[in-house]
Amino acid sequence: MKLVVAVTGASGVAYGVRLLEVLKQSGVETYAVVTDAALLTLKYETEYSADYLKSIASHYHQEGELDAPIASGSFQVDGMVVAPCSMKTLASIAHGLESNLVVRSAMVSLKERRPLLLLIRETPLNTIQIENMLRCSQAGAIIMPASPSFYNDPKDVSAMVDQVVGRILDVFHLPHTLYRRWG
Repeated sequence: MKLVVAVTGASGVAYGVRLLEVLKQSGVETYAVVTDAALLTLKYETEYSADYLKSIASHYHQEGELDAPIASGSFQVDGMVVAPCSMKTLASIAHGLESNLVVRSAMVSLKERRPLLLLIRETPLNTIQIENMLRCSQAGAIIMPASPSFYNDPKDVSAMVDQVVGRILDVFHLPHTLYRRWG
């Protein structure tokens, strides 16, 4: 399996990092796209660096690399995840503003009818953001709020991150043991 994993500047960069770690362990080939804002958030929210992201991704791209293979529909991947998905990225996807590699790759996923999961990380939401989610959903994207469950009695933040990452893996039918399932 080949997946594009975009990490944007929204709070919750740990979701993208953990997803890349788990996909690497699972043998999934990843094409990471990391925005400049994500690198700032990475610095503020974690102890990780861009070098760490490069080490856990099969392929690493910056947002300005519009000539990357994943910018073309003829390059075959199995889907894309934007984790976390900033409201700026959501708006750009909703309105087709292909200003960087994240949005271009997302638009490729939509036009090629490949799964595109947007892990939104914002609260509360205003009407414009909700309408942008609706537009993306109507175009074929999967909108997943980064909302961890509590029925599995998480012991720490990393367990909560794992549960959300596990739900992302479920969408792509990838086996895992990141959280205890209901019932």
